Amino acid sequence: MDTPAFQDFYPDDAGQCYGCGRFNARGHRLRTRWDGDETVTRFTPEPFHTAVPGVVYGGLLASLVDCHGTGSAAGAGYRAEGREPGTEPPLRYVTAALRVEYLKPTPLGPELEIRGRILEVKGRKVVVAVRVLCGGVETVRGEVIAVRMPEGMVAKGPAAAS
Repeated sequence: MDTPAFQDFYPDDAGQCYGCGRFNARGHRLRTRWDGDETVTRFTPEPFHTAVPGVVYGGLLASLVDCHGTGSAAGAGYRAEGREPGTEPPLRYVTAALRVEYLKPTPLGPELEIRGRILEVKGRKVVVAVRVLCGGVETVRGEVIAVRMPEGMVAKGPAAAS
């Protein structure tokens, strides 16, 4: 996919997130986009993302649900306001609550597809249902309650160098 991701429009001073920050050289750098009424991102775990041989570490899967959820919330926030990502003021969401259910072991190796469905947009809050699929099989299900990033949460200034 060559269309910009929601994370591409995060303010520079909010682009360090381990899961989705475009300036975090060691992070996951998730890139969330619309796919119809759902959001989608893809991620391929590395061999060091293991729990037991051949299985993805659950903490990694929780972070994928978390950051895909907040990215999806940003997209939903723009849609709810009837504007495009990149318009002012920029929208950035953070996690207020995270629920994760591990349905079955997620095999290590194949690319994972992470999908989000917007359940609610109400004021500064967005609720997102998230699924992690491996080879089309749902292995993780979660829900993210995201809220707009509070003013002053991030120091203003140039993005940190990697």
